Amino acid sequence: MSTQQHAGEIGPGVLSRFTAAVYRHLVLGVFLAVAGAPTLLAWMLLAPDPGNAVWFVAALLPAAPALSAALYAHRAWAKEPDLSPARPLFRGLRMNLRDTLAWWVPVLALATVLAVNVLFAGQVAGGAVLRPVCLVLLVVLAVYSGHLLTVSSFFSFRFRDVLRVAAAEFFLSWKSSLGVLLLLAVAVGTVLMSSEAVLLLLAWAFAAMLWLVVRPVVADITKRFTAES
Repeated sequence: MSTQQHAGEIGPGVLSRFTAAVYRHLVLGVFLAVAGAPTLLAWMLLAPDPGNAVWFVAALLPAAPALSAALYAHRAWAKEPDLSPARPLFRGLRMNLRDTLAWWVPVLALATVLAVNVLFAGQVAGGAVLRPVCLVLLVVLAVYSGHLLTVSSFFSFRFRDVLRVAAAEFFLSWKSSLGVLLLLAVAVGTVLMSSEAVLLLLAWAFAAMLWLVVRPVVADITKRFTAES
């Protein structure tokens, strides 16, 4: 089906386009809620004890593949805003799952080590220095993961090139890096001021804002690191 046919399916009116946009974000919200339910359930069952830090971090495993599918779908919707928004979501999940997990699993492992160091720094010599260093590294790792997510969602690079391009964009697209950092701060603030469940219900809005933040990164990667723009 052509783009023109998709557009005709929605209709040219403002109300039709608005209704289609609401429907897309409703589907996205349900998709992200279902994908994040295992994480939320695990966090609810785990006692808030430093000894459970490994399991709290491990429960985040579904997060990156779900966000990758959301980013992929946002670009697909912008190109072909049809009334079947679930198709690009599942297509993105299927296409990007392997590449996303390739870096997400090591990131979670490293995040676990850093989180344990932060939580138990007071029990070792030099903990007063270790804790802030590990906190800074956690923040850097989270922002770098945002760039890794962008690269693996839209480009088919070799694994080592994914790491390199994401590292380059961390600095080259510094405004987007700041945007990712701001979104992380808002997400953490939402959890602290309300709950993880509220964050999960608002995941569709965070995914939409993340797409706006990383769009310049996608354009820059296309220009710098691909044969065709």
